[in-house]
Amino acid sequence: MSSRDVITRIEQWLSEEGLEVRRTSDPRATVHLHVRYPPTKHGHVFNIVVPKSRSLVVIGSMTRVDAGQQDEMSEHSSENPDAWEEWLHETRIHLTREKLDWVLHVGHSEAPPTGPLQAFNISRPIWFDGLNQHTFMDGIRSVWLAKLAVIHEIKYSYGPGIGKPGEVDDWQQKAAATSDTAEIDVSEDMTFGSSFDPNEYA
Repeated sequence: MSSRDVITRIEQWLSEEGLEVRRTSDPRATVHLHVRYPPTKHGHVFNIVVPKSRSLVVIGSMTRVDAGQQDEMSEHSSENPDAWEEWLHETRIHLTREKLDWVLHVGHSEAPPTGPLQAFNISRPIWFDGLNQHTFMDGIRSVWLAKLAVIHEIKYSYGPGIGKPGEVDDWQQKAAATSDTAEIDVSEDMTFGSSFDPNEYA
């Protein structure tokens, strides 16, 4: 199956599901789509990426943690660093057990403890020889449910937040190291898609 065939099928499947799709420019990808899932006004931005010179499609979504929740995490990590590290550990184990690729962006500090959790990216690759409508849509759903689980755990443990996205150290460092940075689309649900890097997850 060629990349052209894969892209045609993916766009057809997304259309059949009534999902909002937008192509975005990405020199590293044969195609990079932004998809709103679930198809509601509160849907999150998903990245559907076919990297150049790869026979796979990557389904991914990133979430930026609310500034108020980050403050609560920082307080927790200072008062009980062992419990904080256990919380991070359990989050990593949960995502690993779901058989997903993931990156947690944890705040950098000169002295322990680390924290807070500033953003997280969850993704799933599907190789062309295993790609069909079921594996593709199930991949989107699996990423969504895993993402939702982490969001609910953050809200349960660290409150609803203040409705303002917090800082992400890794992105600030990357922005300082490069002259052109990707625009970040932020919604009220703390989701975005433009900074997805297929090289990190494929």
